[in-house]
Amino acid sequence: MTTSTLDIPLYVDLDGTLIKTDLLFEGLFLLLRKNLLYLFVVPLWLLQGRARLKAEIAKRVSVNAELLPVNTEFLTFLKEQKSQGRQLVLISASDQRAVSAVAEGFGLFDESLGSDGNTNLKAEAKLKRIQQLVGGEEFAYAGNSRADLPIWQQASEVLRVNCDPSLGAAATTNKTQLSFDRPVSYWPFLWRAMRPHQWLKNGLLFIPLVLAHQIQDLHRLEHAVYAFICFSLVASSVYLLNDLLDLESDRRHPTKKERALAAGNLPLQIGFVAVPVLLMAAFLLAHVQPLDFFIVLSAYWLLTLLYSFVLKKLFLVDVITLAGLYTLRLLAGAAAVSVQASPWLLAFSMSLFLGLAVVKRVTELVNTSNQTNSALPGRAYTGQHVKLLAVIGVLASLAAVLVFAFYINAEETAMLYSSPITLWPICGLLFLVLYRIWNFAIEGKLQDDPVLFAVSDHPSQVATVLMFVVLWLAI
Repeated sequence: MTTSTLDIPLYVDLDGTLIKTDLLFEGLFLLLRKNLLYLFVVPLWLLQGRARLKAEIAKRVSVNAELLPVNTEFLTFLKEQKSQGRQLVLISASDQRAVSAVAEGFGLFDESLGSDGNTNLKAEAKLKRIQQLVGGEEFAYAGNSRADLPIWQQASEVLRVNCDPSLGAAATTNKTQLSFDRPVSYWPFLWRAMRPHQWLKNGLLFIPLVLAHQIQDLHRLEHAVYAFICFSLVASSVYLLNDLLDLESDRRHPTKKERALAAGNLPLQIGFVAVPVLLMAAFLLAHVQPLDFFIVLSAYWLLTLLYSFVLKKLFLVDVITLAGLYTLRLLAGAAAVSVQASPWLLAFSMSLFLGLAVVKRVTELVNTSNQTNSALPGRAYTGQHVKLLAVIGVLASLAAVLVFAFYINAEETAMLYSSPITLWPICGLLFLVLYRIWNFAIEGKLQDDPVLFAVSDHPSQVATVLMFVVLWLAI
């Protein structure tokens, strides 16, 4: 006798099937954000088995099920099946605590089953559990990976979610088959997650070479290009790491929730692997650079790690750190081409980028309408801090203009330029660019990173070109 589809219980996988992400990695990154020292404990848990690892992580952190990205087409199907009275069971290799929390959050499932710390409920182990529950009766199964093949072979109905429909097709030809949420290529999402547009900031590495009037030296220029590549790879590695650690706060943010890792468009496993690969590539290339550059690059990476785990949460310390990271780029550029970084340049950089870092915080607060006591997600700021931040940021921006004015009258400037007085228009142009940025930020018109705005906004582009023209005329 043929059984109606609705009479067959549907067993639903969790990781990659119901949700786009993986609870093991979600919990792991929450754990590392809580305390980086767990990095040394996790391998010891893993030696005792994946089920034990998942149990230990689940004891210490809980993932917010409401924020998890879902496979929307499949979720709509499940809601329809539930409304028609079908029995739905959530079954996953994730730990039972996490699976129960997700099941409760969705409110669709009659039962939820997960790993218990001893048995990793995956592949054959999952099939055995299902067969015990159905007692020889028919069942349907929704999955997404090769680990689900033995279950699909025994199921009377095969549901594939976010995977190639050809997966296991030969073994399940005579069965009802449904496909949902067809997979897409991960490469475009990985590329966007690496933030190549942010590499523009590493153009600062060429500034010491330009100011030393050595840009025509092809050997030094080659080293500057290598430096640019190294910093770009390190920066991308850090961006991916930050995204992995900030999954929950990014999902609460109005725009950051669209980032590839937060939205589930890029698997956490790929991000996890890409972080060390990009980092190793950067330091391998750094070996052809002077030792001083390697040291500054290492300091930059360590400071970004400290920022990611600790400093970004501290009031004002985060913006000072960001200014320091920009200044380290200038030091690295000088080290790469073996020229001396001017104290004036470093003071100008700290003032300028402190102002721009504060602009970024003001922009986030204004654009999210956080003018209350509620905190900016992942930061130590609320809407009440807008005025204070604006005062600090404007003063820092004005200080940058003043530092450049003093630099014009410095003795070393007279040695580099035949007509230092010609540099004065730069002060006015710089003031106008910074005024435009601040005006846009306070009015809520600034949507991007202020540094990227400065290099993409047409009036700011014209002003920047004019500044370099003035520099050339002053030589």
